[in-house]
Amino acid sequence: MYSLSTCWNSHRHSDGRAMLREIRDLGFQYAELSHGTRISLLPGILEAVDAGEIKISSLHNFCPLPMGVNYAAPNLYQFSAERVRERELAERYTLKTIEFAVRVKAPVVVLHSGSIDMKNYTDKLLDLAAKGEKAAAKFAKLCSEADEKREAKKGPFVERVYEVLKKLLPAAEGQGIKLGVENRQALEELPVETDFQFMFRELNSPSLVYWHDTGHGQIKENLKFIHHAMHLESLRDKLYGLHVHDVQFPGRDHCAPGSGMIDFTALKPFISSEHIKVFELSPSLTVEEVKGGIEHLQQLWGTE
Repeated sequence: MYSLSTCWNSHRHSDGRAMLREIRDLGFQYAELSHGTRISLLPGILEAVDAGEIKISSLHNFCPLPMGVNYAAPNLYQFSAERVRERELAERYTLKTIEFAVRVKAPVVVLHSGSIDMKNYTDKLLDLAAKGEKAAAKFAKLCSEADEKREAKKGPFVERVYEVLKKLLPAAEGQGIKLGVENRQALEELPVETDFQFMFRELNSPSLVYWHDTGHGQIKENLKFIHHAMHLESLRDKLYGLHVHDVQFPGRDHCAPGSGMIDFTALKPFISSEHIKVFELSPSLTVEEVKGGIEHLQQLWGTE
């Protein structure tokens, strides 16, 4: 199943039905409602869905946005936050997203699960990579320091993430909704790439699944923290869906497939027609660029 995220076009629309019709007119039977879905778009979205004009593949937390928030804000409230109030708000608005997923008959909610409160190593490493210094001693030293720091500090942040997920999973299970934990591009974000298997063992719920973001995987590879294809292969048994976009070295993502450096052919063995494949593309891309990216990927992965 292929889908297109409304992150590409929601900013251009005041009517949710027109927003979804634009996606349908590109040939999609499915759309993902992104984390930029304003409450004002809901009436039109429901009209389009109820009329059978398009189906909803997935929702990206938080969806719809909390009242008064009019910009994409997936990290507005974090499961890992030290403040109890913030974790409570993260839980509340995720439950609302689950409820909305049921309303629009979407099977999965994609989650950002939080971050570790630590120095930003990601941007420093991306800057060095952009300057051609990946082989430099400074780059290796920063990588080692980042890994050591996050391993030393992650404990309480991870525990808070698990506490929130343990509260959310019964609601998801009861409603038949999957919660897709997304891999993130920043080294400071959770889950740490080596911790996914432990998370799935620790929480052990049929509603908890893996959501792979191709751009984030490539950025982590560019920073020498994973091998992209091997990481995806290691989680293939938990894989439910993907955000598909390309990366222009070292860290410019949400590009049209084929316009960057990702080896989509290397990822193909781990992708099946059953996986939800959502094109998550930059709002700056033209219709022609979007069509070109779709065509490029489907030539490699097939049309289903």
